[in-house]
Amino acid sequence: MRFDNLDDWLNWQSTLYPREIELGLARVNAVWRRLHPAPLGCKVITVAGTNGKGSCVAFLETMLRAAGYRVGCYTSPHLVRYNERIVIDGEPQADRVICEAFERVDRARGDTLLTYFEFGTLAALDLFAAAALDVVVLEVGLGGRLDAVNIIDPDVALITTVDIDHTDWLGQTREQIGREKAGIMRPGRPVVYAGSDMPASIGAAAERLGARLLRAGEDYQWRRQEQGWEWLQAEHPRHSLPLPNMRGAFQLQNAAAALMALELLRDELPLDQRAVRFGLQEAQLPGRFQVLGRDPQVILDVAHNAQAARALSDNLGDMFCHGRTLAVFSMLADKAIDQVVKIMAPRIDAWYLFQIDAGRAAPIAQLEQVLGEQGIEASRRHRFDDVAAAFAAARAAAGEGDRIVVFGSFYAVCDVAKLAEHWG
Repeated sequence: MRFDNLDDWLNWQSTLYPREIELGLARVNAVWRRLHPAPLGCKVITVAGTNGKGSCVAFLETMLRAAGYRVGCYTSPHLVRYNERIVIDGEPQADRVICEAFERVDRARGDTLLTYFEFGTLAALDLFAAAALDVVVLEVGLGGRLDAVNIIDPDVALITTVDIDHTDWLGQTREQIGREKAGIMRPGRPVVYAGSDMPASIGAAAERLGARLLRAGEDYQWRRQEQGWEWLQAEHPRHSLPLPNMRGAFQLQNAAAALMALELLRDELPLDQRAVRFGLQEAQLPGRFQVLGRDPQVILDVAHNAQAARALSDNLGDMFCHGRTLAVFSMLADKAIDQVVKIMAPRIDAWYLFQIDAGRAAPIAQLEQVLGEQGIEASRRHRFDDVAAAFAAARAAAGEGDRIVVFGSFYAVCDVAKLAEHWG
């Protein structure tokens, strides 16, 4: 074996390919065919979208497992440990298991260079192929059409939302980005669109492929009730459902889309009402409006684009707080920092800034410039060398009734989540 521990494998993978991101399926598909020329042998649901992917995957997995099915889930990025990316039957795979899968991928690739994400995707699929699963849920990492998970044909495609993000790779408009996400569709197989404003490019792709398109608000709906909610679809509506345990009004949109995707597999993977109710109440997703502790209350949210920032702002507005809101904040330089700051500024009383430890990080000077341009005076901006110092300062400054919200990037939330493991 090339390495005997997971950290060494991951560090090596991060240097193997000359670029961090390289969209395209030719290399990764060729290696996969050497590893496993046969199909996975189970049902596949692929989830793409700008926001809401992780929540939909969590609902799908928890409902399916509650019904007794063996489920494999592949997600990215991870929050604290790499093992979170590859989950089989509810269990993140052990270091040793992942290392052995990496070794098989390494042997199969020959002299083909792979990115960090491609290596991990192939390892996950390798483990799923050997696990006798009933269903695999795959979360797209970036876009859809050229993302590594798209080497697998889904039985159902689910597109959560389409908004402006990753413009360097996906395009500058919602129509262009929608076209990329529509790339997970397959001829004659159904696709669910969960958002309220669907780009025409998605509908055009479905028509061209003969893929049955099911749209939120048209082919299925949901309605909030006094004690819960109901999911409405012509053939098999579900009534008297409990509200999702995951916070945020938008989680009903995600849960409804997950139910539509599962309804399309009803003949092969039937779900009783007990499994649906359990899944809604038990599904969790760390880092998405995750609330930790009290005095001060700490909220972790990976919001890093305008759409996610609007949802975070709404959630903060819906949560009572009689004190101040302090932000521990940083972003990557290629994100729409100005839009995120503009949306969040009315909710934030003080900003604790730091530079993310990543190659695409926005320098503190850039963050401060954007905040200044949005009218946030210097007295409310504080700069620190790293996330640990920024978070420690925010905790020290927080008084009774104050809260801290950590947002802007997976990197920022990941680092604070790791710090939280050692809180006294």
